[in-house]
Amino acid sequence: MAGSDIARSVDGPKSVMFEGARIIFRNFEGKEGLYNREGDRNFSVILDPAIGDQMKEDGWNVKKPQPREDGETRDPYLQVSVSFKNRPPRIVMITSRGRTDVPEDLLPVLDWVDIANVDLIVNPYQWSVNGRNGVKAYLKSIYITIQEDALELKYADVQEIQGSNSMLEYTRDDQLQLEAGQDPNVIDAEIVEDNES
Repeated sequence: MAGSDIARSVDGPKSVMFEGARIIFRNFEGKEGLYNREGDRNFSVILDPAIGDQMKEDGWNVKKPQPREDGETRDPYLQVSVSFKNRPPRIVMITSRGRTDVPEDLLPVLDWVDIANVDLIVNPYQWSVNGRNGVKAYLKSIYITIQEDALELKYADVQEIQGSNSMLEYTRDDQLQLEAGQDPNVIDAEIVEDNES
């Protein structure tokens, strides 16, 4: 991994850290699709070609997309699985207001946010099936800096009301309670002042 400023081995020779990474094919929700089973959360990291070649040589599952037109070169990428089955990954969202740990049930929001920067660490998983083997990438930790728009920055210091939608919600509890036998189509009222004369 030497010679790259965005990917280097950390925590020994096994884990790899990417700084200033570009991620594609985001599916933090684990939505079923043409190339994805329901519940499989993942995304892909675009790799520098030299890094991609080195990782592929080391057994990582690096994909090299085919050119869409003659003379086009496309960067390789590494699919990263996001799994909570054993040791859950650390997933952090960063905005101008600070950082927030993102729990598993809120991960789908990361499929839609605009991203300014991504730093992440992946762990390898050595697999072997029917005489074939390789290295699958699992997310260890990721820090995603959100690209905020002008209004988000303008109102960043305005305190959020707990329950967020509590001022906007209308529930049946807000309706007037009727006594037994009352007709809901008749409103009982009293004239306080009659201005007609």
